[in-house]
Amino acid sequence: MDDHLIPAQPHHASHDREIESLAEFDEVVARDGTLAHYRVQAVDLTDRTEVLTSVGTEGAVFLGCPMDPAAATAVRAAGALVFPPVPGLPFDPYRAFVYSPGELFASLDEGYEATPDALAYAWFQRTRSDGDVFGSMLRAVHDDSVSDAVDELLVGARVVGVMGGHAMARGTEEYAGAARLGRELARAGLTVATGGGPGAMEAANLGAYAAPFGDAMLEEALLLLAKAPSFTPSVTEWARAAFEVRGRWPGGGASVGIPTWFYGHEPPNAFASHIAKYFANATREDGLLARSNAGVVFLPGAAGTVQEIFDNATPNYYESRGEPTPMVLVDRAHWTEKLPAWPLLRALARGRSMESRIVLVDRIEEAPAALKRHRG
Repeated sequence: MDDHLIPAQPHHASHDREIESLAEFDEVVARDGTLAHYRVQAVDLTDRTEVLTSVGTEGAVFLGCPMDPAAATAVRAAGALVFPPVPGLPFDPYRAFVYSPGELFASLDEGYEATPDALAYAWFQRTRSDGDVFGSMLRAVHDDSVSDAVDELLVGARVVGVMGGHAMARGTEEYAGAARLGRELARAGLTVATGGGPGAMEAANLGAYAAPFGDAMLEEALLLLAKAPSFTPSVTEWARAAFEVRGRWPGGGASVGIPTWFYGHEPPNAFASHIAKYFANATREDGLLARSNAGVVFLPGAAGTVQEIFDNATPNYYESRGEPTPMVLVDRAHWTEKLPAWPLLRALARGRSMESRIVLVDRIEEAPAALKRHRG
């Protein structure tokens, strides 16, 4: 179930001393002959005892790296900090990379409740309710690790956010339209990023996944998915339908999903090749919008999508992230009558730089051209 990756980019200077894989560990040791002042993140070093006890480790930090007790003692004595793996967790708080669908949905054959995604949500529910400070610390460390990983993933990418509600059902014309939108944006060279959940979010990620294939693939995939229209009543059947599509058309296009266990009753979708899943919804929301540097398309949604509109509008209003980015709202009746966010957004924008970057369109097919036209 390998996906085409977003093209690898060189690390920022702040990441130059991070080691995130065993291959990278071996490369650094061979090149530099020392690990001094490096940060080694979630790398299994149980077979590298000889190296750890023979090279310099002064000022190094080992985050969640399994290692022989003798090696741990030696590197501590040499001036390193060692944060050992935390046993009994359904996730790695020190993880170096974002998640993949296969990782979060492992054990799906036994039912969704057996997957790492469901087990992490259950752990979150327990630790949040008992107020354990250790649990809250682990969640914070995990979320910071995920932010670091997604920042590295998206260096140099032109990211367009697609926001919309989880209630949009497979098998509807609205879902098909959102999928075609994601496909067109991906074919234009943009990286599609969504909230990573079901509904409109899944549809946009599906469209990006379908981008390398002929048009018939998407139409067939939509028919297959329609067999399980919603993640209720069965997340298991909903997810299995997605993996059936992935199995029939392996190697789809890359996109990003940024979901949260805060809304753990909404599972992540299997079409986002890279999943940056958070415990803290506020961190997730801000990160998703901040990384959408090529603009955001807002499909019809409810409270969550309304919140995202104004979370995005605020930095555009104050220009706190630099030049305002485009905001395209889709479905005039929805955003002017049912949930009249557009009049308020237009009033906020009046007379400011963002005024030329906001637009309301009637149909989803108009969104890509509107996004391009309002980039400035």
